[in-house]
Amino acid sequence: MSTALSTARDLLRDLRADHAEAVARFRWPDVGPRFNFVHDWFDGYARGSDRPGLVIVEEDGARASYSFGELVTRSEQVAAHLAAQGIGRGDSVVVMLGNQVELWESMLALIRLGAVIMPTTTAVGPAELVDRLGRGAARAVICNSADTAKFAEVPGSYARIAVGEAPAGWLPYAAAYDIAAAPLPHPGNASTDRLLLYFTSGTTSRPKLVEHTHLSYPVGHLSTMYWLGLQPGDVHLNISSPGWAKHAWSNFFAPWLAEATVLVHNYTRFDPAALLGQLRAEGVTTFCAPPTVWRMLINADLSGGPGALREAIAAGEPLNPEVISQVERHWGLTIRDGFGQTETTASIANTPGQPVRPGSMGRPLPGVPVVLVDPLEGTVVDGVGEGEICLDLAASPLTLMTGYQGDEARNADAMAGGFYHTGDVAARDEDGYITYVGRTDDVFKASDYKISPFELESVLIEHPAVAEAAVVPAPDPVRLAVPKAYVALVDGHQPTAETAESILRYAREHLAPFLRVRRLEFFELPKTISGKIRRVELRQRETEVEGARPAGEYRDEDFDLRG
Repeated sequence: MSTALSTARDLLRDLRADHAEAVARFRWPDVGPRFNFVHDWFDGYARGSDRPGLVIVEEDGARASYSFGELVTRSEQVAAHLAAQGIGRGDSVVVMLGNQVELWESMLALIRLGAVIMPTTTAVGPAELVDRLGRGAARAVICNSADTAKFAEVPGSYARIAVGEAPAGWLPYAAAYDIAAAPLPHPGNASTDRLLLYFTSGTTSRPKLVEHTHLSYPVGHLSTMYWLGLQPGDVHLNISSPGWAKHAWSNFFAPWLAEATVLVHNYTRFDPAALLGQLRAEGVTTFCAPPTVWRMLINADLSGGPGALREAIAAGEPLNPEVISQVERHWGLTIRDGFGQTETTASIANTPGQPVRPGSMGRPLPGVPVVLVDPLEGTVVDGVGEGEICLDLAASPLTLMTGYQGDEARNADAMAGGFYHTGDVAARDEDGYITYVGRTDDVFKASDYKISPFELESVLIEHPAVAEAAVVPAPDPVRLAVPKAYVALVDGHQPTAETAESILRYAREHLAPFLRVRRLEFFELPKTISGKIRRVELRQRETEVEGARPAGEYRDEDFDLRG
């Protein structure tokens, strides 16, 4: 078990409530030239341990618990099974599984072998798989038997391994359990060898292929562990889908760096009451969920209290202040927001024990060289100011990807001027707190005023009828553009003129005149496969109507809002 990693982890654990001291004292550990997360970390505390490492609770209440020791044994068996198919160091393998024990076993097994994991959501189809296997040079696929048909149209000589009944041409995953478990030798991988290939859920037809190493995610997620406030023995519940980076952040690396239990709650349709019941029944101490889930929870009954919950965290998109206020009122806990990307680990966050400023996503995390860069001048913005969130490449950020595989043009853009560019704009106050403004392509001007959609959306969701909102510019002959809100309603509210008038009136009363929402349309918000709102589709929708008024659109001039 890496002593350097253990020392760095323990420092962050001990300073979890002292952000300034943690930033001042933390240094990334030197884990050596041949670090492997499983051999040099996980096995050190997991082997022989009967403490629960993974607990999976199904929608019907069925519960399966796996000790750390069992996960070591099972992953050794799976690693041996994969090795028998010729999978070894540097070979990339598509892992397309849901929240099931085989997912965690497979990830541990592939790291054991020094192989490269290509996490893939089960929602993709054959065309996307052709692209992924081709660009990722996949040597094998692990998926559920229900998904094997998708690969009939995916050419290649890769090994096919099915969980469940294996169809013709596929190997049964369960054959691994017939192999006697035995420790495998360290694969001798370099710490800087690639470990993960993630396809981002971007708005282009060809997703970016993000490459991470045995350092950038396994060690880099110390920053995520610190943000989440994880401690040994915690029970951590995270709501995110397998196949996306956040799942590895909070369901694999961060909790197992902390020696915490990973809890998974499986469901086909989100039920706030059921989730709250499991949170209390399982003694969850740390809970992370996207803002969409938190917004649904505050519309449920929170009167039962938070159980053993100590840390409440939101991630994925900026968290609106109204949600924080509601949870504080009912549970006495403050939801702590944070910021990171597939390309990085957690970079900015509100950390445990620190004051949370409404709307702010916190301050740079220990060891992460966050700077704000003027998008026009390309220079660092010192002190109070606004700019694009970047990482200073001169500081050799350990948490950063090696790059976009096979895409030098995108790499050049992302790393231009000596900075990694996130594409997100933020403002910093006099105390170093950073507040999200918007994507560089989401911010727009109306009547020569700069509009941040997030600022308007935060006000809109305070209205009791609004579940979610997305603000985009709508063409206007006088102001060039005006803010238009696309609104998804809370169950029980109807998309009527009366509802529209109430929402527009509320926005008028709570926003400065130049920020007023001028138009509104009730609409099912388009989202990426990972759940982020695709404002680009809504902006495109506005340009396509060429000034014509869409059916179902309400405008402020339709009502007398002066009273």
